[in-house]
Amino acid sequence: MEAHMNFLYVLAWPLGYVMELIYNIIPNYGWDLILFTLLIRLLSIPLSLKQQKNMVRMTAFQPMIEEIQKKYKDKPEKQQEEMLRLQQDFGYNPTSGCLPMLLNFFVMFGVIGVVYEPLNRIFHISNDLLTAAGTALTNLGIQFTMVTRDNLIIEQVLAGEPSITGIFSAGQLETITEFSQHMNFFGIDLTRVPQYNLSPENLPLLIFPILALITSFLSTWYSMNSSGQKLQGSMKATMYLMPLMYIFFCFTVPTAFSLYYVISNVVMMIQSAVTKKIYDPDKVKAEVAAEIEQKRKEQRRGVKSTTLKVVDEKTGKTVEKNVSASEMNKLRLEYARKLDEEKYKDERTVPLSEWNKSKEE
Repeated sequence: MEAHMNFLYVLAWPLGYVMELIYNIIPNYGWDLILFTLLIRLLSIPLSLKQQKNMVRMTAFQPMIEEIQKKYKDKPEKQQEEMLRLQQDFGYNPTSGCLPMLLNFFVMFGVIGVVYEPLNRIFHISNDLLTAAGTALTNLGIQFTMVTRDNLIIEQVLAGEPSITGIFSAGQLETITEFSQHMNFFGIDLTRVPQYNLSPENLPLLIFPILALITSFLSTWYSMNSSGQKLQGSMKATMYLMPLMYIFFCFTVPTAFSLYYVISNVVMMIQSAVTKKIYDPDKVKAEVAAEIEQKRKEQRRGVKSTTLKVVDEKTGKTVEKNVSASEMNKLRLEYARKLDEEKYKDERTVPLSEWNKSKEE
């Protein structure tokens, strides 16, 4: 299915306009991709911080999860029931970090959509014209896929092939020619797709996929260590197999994606280092452990707790907080007093002695 027809590439359209804006400022495809990646990562910092904080919090529940799995290893239904109770009673939420991951997934495919079709996504040459140029390539006996089409069109425009150049306007031909002069990054053609071979012309294209593999493993390892997570068994294997899946993309899309992925991994490691300073794993674990112990004490006393949305005095942000029955009654009393103050704020009261004195006068 063509990239522009697939819902996975829904972000390719707006990201293409972002790339166009950057290209108009700095007409160099490689540096544009680097600035583009930095911008995307900058905008995603709030979600990344939230994800990292949730990951750190989830590690505090790891001993409880392991205890449940060990205790009910032969009773899957009971194990599921206890896990559900863990969520309800202690706020354990294994899906709390899914939104940032899902967003990153769609951003990744959006970037792939842009590098698939730079002539359409960045320079807005209509897909009808590019399809016609693709037909002309076929008539010339040149085989192509959606991944290689734009690169081959650029080559034929530079070669002055009339069946190709006759499709585009003078302005579009100028745009394509200019882009061809700026799509190399340190001698590497970012519009070409790397192959699984060591031929002289393919060797430079392997640089960024190899860097992508290295930085991907480093980013995954550092992220796990920064959050204090200790994954076991299949979960640990899955986390380290995921980078291999992304490397597969590096050999099926133009080299521009590999450059994006390298920069993205480096920025993610920097974000993890900063987040570790903000949300120290040991400190967060201690806070969560204290919350769990407090709830257990309340449960043993038969005290029910309620989850409320309150304003954090330090940050001014609205957060969820579990309060005991006694704390709930105290909050209700304070709220009632505020309502009374608001209701009777315009009335004036004086001591009875002063009222009697004013009456005698």
